[in-house]
This record gives sequence, structure tokens and C-alpha cells, in this order.
Amino acid sequence: MRPTNDRGGLAPNLDDQTVFGPEIGEFDTDRTVEDSDSKMKTGTTTVGLEAEDGVVLATDMRASLGGRMVSSKNVQKVEEIHPNAALTIAGSVSAAQNLIETLKAEVRLYEARRGEDMSMEALSTLTANLLRSGGFIIVQPILGGVDDDGSHIYSIDAAGGTTYENYTVTGSGSQYALGVLEQQYETGLSVDEAETVAASAVQSAMERDTASGNGVNMAVVTDDGVDVTSEGDVEAFL
Repeated sequence: MRPTNDRGGLAPNLDDQTVFGPEIGEFDTDRTVEDSDSKMKTGTTTVGLEAEDGVVLATDMRASLGGRMVSSKNVQKVEEIHPNAALTIAGSVSAAQNLIETLKAEVRLYEARRGEDMSMEALSTLTANLLRSGGFIIVQPILGGVDDDGSHIYSIDAAGGTTYENYTVTGSGSQYALGVLEQQYETGLSVDEAETVAASAVQSAMERDTASGNGVNMAVVTDDGVDVTSEGDVEAFL
């Protein structure tokens, strides 16, 4: 016979519980406030390459819901965040948009206070610190820019880990894009040559990754600034 509590009701059966509960799956799913599958995600393929006189960043243009439905065919996944730097996004769209707007504001504040341009090393540190704070969940960007020390590509993971690279990829189509880069990338590429290699990498991913497609965003960053263009047909860059 189960014991009663002080109000005369049955006490809980502790044999079916742990002192650490509840665990994943123990909650009533009808009470869930938000289904994570309903969030818009970029799926995505993003690519970043160093060139001789700048950097090239390229992405596809598709966003999905729950990985099963194309929610948008015209997403800009690379944005200018600094007069000489741009950021690609992969992961949660809302968090990525928030990260981009925060970076733009912080760059303006930094340069207004100090009276000097922010270096790419400082910008990569700022981006990593924001991601490390936990306020921008499930975002994996590529940062590319140019400063007095030359061209820079940084791969930054969702927890803020940062590596300096000659070329890098993120997103669900990474393995297909990386295979192309391994074959075609070489140091000393011109900006035009780097555009062609980046477009080829994104095209390869779009052929095999269902979460990538619908065109290419291409950002070219040089001493003259950031130029972002979009084309529905990847052949325009090849």
C-alpha cells in the first residue's frame, strides 16, 4: 500500500522517478511553448576565401523550416558589418540577424570612441565574444575582411572558437563545397579567380545538399569596401 501525504492523498511513487528528474522526454509535449522545428534555419552552404587583394565570401540563398520545407528562396546570407568586412551566416536566421545588427552597432561605437578603424583581429574577437556569451544560439559565421595587415578569413564556431584560415566553409553543404576548395584553391588567387572558385564550391553543394539552393550571394571585400551581389543562376559567377 502506497503511503499518503499530509492532505490524505497518495504520495508519489518514487520508484518511477530519479532525484535528477525530469529528464528529456518526461515533459508532456502538449505543454511545449515552442517547437524548435518551427524556427527558420538557413540550412546552407557558406564559403570564404582569401585572395591576393581581398577576400571573397559566397553563400546559397535558401532558408528552410524544420529542414523539410523551403521557407524562402531569396535569403541574403552575407552582410557588410564593417566598411571593409562582411559576415556570412549559417544556422538560426533570427539569431544571425541579431548578431549582424549588434556587430554593426559595436563597430560604430568602437571607431567613434577610439577614432580609428577596427582591425580584423579585433572584429573577430568581438564576434567570438558575442557568440561565447550565449545570446546568439546556433549561429556559425565566416568573417572576411581587409585591413592594414592584409586579407583575413576567420572561421568562428557557434561557441566562439576562432581559427584563421586561407579558406573555410560552414553549413549543411560544407562537405561538398570543401571538396571543390581542396582541389581548386591556391594561394595568390586574384579576386576574380577567387569568385569563380567560390561559386564552383557553392554550386557543388547545391547539387547534393537539399538545404542549399536558389542562387548565390557573393561578397567581394577589398580596400575599396564591400560589394555584395546576388544571382539566381550560379553560372553568372563562373
